[in-house]
Amino acid sequence: MCMRGEFLRWPRTVLASLGTMLCVAMGVVCHAALAQAAPGNCPATAAAAYGWGSPNQSDDFDGPSSLAGWNLYNGPGHDGNGRRTPNAVSVADGVLTITGDPQGDSEGMSWSPGQTYGRWEVCVKSPAASPNYHSVLLLWPARSGGGEIDFMEIADPTRQNVDAFVHYGYGAQEAGHIRIDATQWHSWAVEWSPQRIATFVDGAQWWETTNTAHIPTGLMRMCMQLDNFGGDISQGGQQIVDWARQYPLVTT
Repeated sequence: MCMRGEFLRWPRTVLASLGTMLCVAMGVVCHAALAQAAPGNCPATAAAAYGWGSPNQSDDFDGPSSLAGWNLYNGPGHDGNGRRTPNAVSVADGVLTITGDPQGDSEGMSWSPGQTYGRWEVCVKSPAASPNYHSVLLLWPARSGGGEIDFMEIADPTRQNVDAFVHYGYGAQEAGHIRIDATQWHSWAVEWSPQRIATFVDGAQWWETTNTAHIPTGLMRMCMQLDNFGGDISQGGQQIVDWARQYPLVTT
């Protein structure tokens, strides 16, 4: 567990303002990025590496009010296993935590209003867990039949293997894989355009598909989920999120 100091628990908008005041007092020129949210636990990002510009939606989870922009699920769990309950979500000390318990309660949440094409990036870590609690970041269609893009899916209980999936048609999919210690903080990102879907970690691309027949074309929302796949969930599981960003698809 990463133990944060009291200074880092301040809202990042406050930190940015303090930084700007300090630069002015010292008579130096500050980098424009100082006015944006601090990188928190994930300093290496695809947004910085590829020049994605400013997000059109962001959340630093500085308090419970952050949840106002999210749709928290409430009902049966993944594939009918356990249940989804808002009680499984907490926001404290600048992070959001989704917890799955041994009784099968877990949660997922979607970010409204969504968009058609774009880029998303999330700073997240997933501690080792029960074999059947999967930590997932995905794009889900606003309407049925619109495909699915999983840009971080962790089924490995040790959280050392991560997959990406593009689901299309009737049970068909493309997939990528990366070996990485996902119990540590990483920035996971996806770019979705009419030409390709690409996934990134800590600012580096690790998978893509350019098969346009498999690429969704309708409105999608970014979702964060801890999915109960049934079976052994005795150790529970968690997904811990520092921040989330959504960017429009701007091409030059």
